[in-house]
Amino acid sequence: MGLILAAAIVSAAVIFAAVLVSRVIGPRGADAGSNDARRLQLLALFAPGVAAAAEDPRALLVWLPLASTARALFPDDFAAIDRAAGGRFPFSREHVEAAHARWSAEWLVWEASHDTEYKLKAAAAEEELRASPGSPVLRARLDSVEREKLERYQRRYEEYTRVSKALKNLGGG
Repeated sequence: MGLILAAAIVSAAVIFAAVLVSRVIGPRGADAGSNDARRLQLLALFAPGVAAAAEDPRALLVWLPLASTARALFPDDFAAIDRAAGGRFPFSREHVEAAHARWSAEWLVWEASHDTEYKLKAAAAEEELRASPGSPVLRARLDSVEREKLERYQRRYEEYTRVSKALKNLGGG
């Protein structure tokens, strides 16, 4: 659900950026022969995507296919932008690999934090249970902590593997 919301926000930002660029360029942008105007529009169009991908690796799952489509539609313009940028615009293979590495590193940090958080919760519940042995409420609380830990881990791991595989596929391997 979060990725769908992010995609909707990104789409709105792209439309907004395109409208702003077309207003700034004016009638010159309407001229189909105006390569400079079209290239400027492409730069402006993908600026939010570059920023979003720097903030959250999942943004590449939305922006890279869009960039691939635009590259297919405007190969000469992208070739010129690539030359000027000194690399593949807006996302190179290195960008995708770095996003995948960042996603994996963020997972490891989350996993360690999650483990610590639930060890503390379980220890507190166990201590309460030792103070009142045989309490069904306290036993249920301890079981609930363990169940919650597993459920939260499974949900997050599912997202991690889905995004990780998608990023790996975008990177070409």
